[in-house]
Amino acid sequence: MIKLFKVKEKQRENAENANGKTPVKKQSAGELRLHRDISELNLPKTCSITFPNGKDDLMNFEVSIRPDEGYYVGGTFVFTFQVSPIYPHEAPKVKCKTKVYHPNIDLEGNVCLNILREDWKPVLNINTIIYGLFHLFTQPNYEDPLNHEAAAVLRDNPKLFESNVRRAMAGGYVGQTFFIRCI
Repeated sequence: MIKLFKVKEKQRENAENANGKTPVKKQSAGELRLHRDISELNLPKTCSITFPNGKDDLMNFEVSIRPDEGYYVGGTFVFTFQVSPIYPHEAPKVKCKTKVYHPNIDLEGNVCLNILREDWKPVLNINTIIYGLFHLFTQPNYEDPLNHEAAAVLRDNPKLFESNVRRAMAGGYVGQTFFIRCI
């Protein structure tokens, strides 16, 4: 367990002892919690996390998901996470960088996942979000869509939906929309 008072005391002590060196940046409670969440990650083998801005910027990172079952098997989907300084009291902002034909992800990368919206609670963590995103690829949900066209096709014609997903992942058009190869 992190003892916040000890951490703050140590930061203050380090800053006082810097003697002309660059003072140690104080971490917000959100940064401390995020650091703990990341250190305790238990990712599925098909997921990975990277820090494009380096380890000094833990509040912005990317997660790659490579589903090993379902419609999206073989694809690689990258999500950006922007974590607020008041995390965990506010859910991270998550966007899909990979354009995907999916009922729960729109063409701008917005993600429809209940724990990122109304069902967010401070007891949830980054691991929970990643598993939620992974679940969207193994079990897409046409009942709560952002991409209504994809949801209707999944609901009414699963074989056509599978064909559309394969075409999109291979790099091609689905309707009037072009998708970049992600296989």
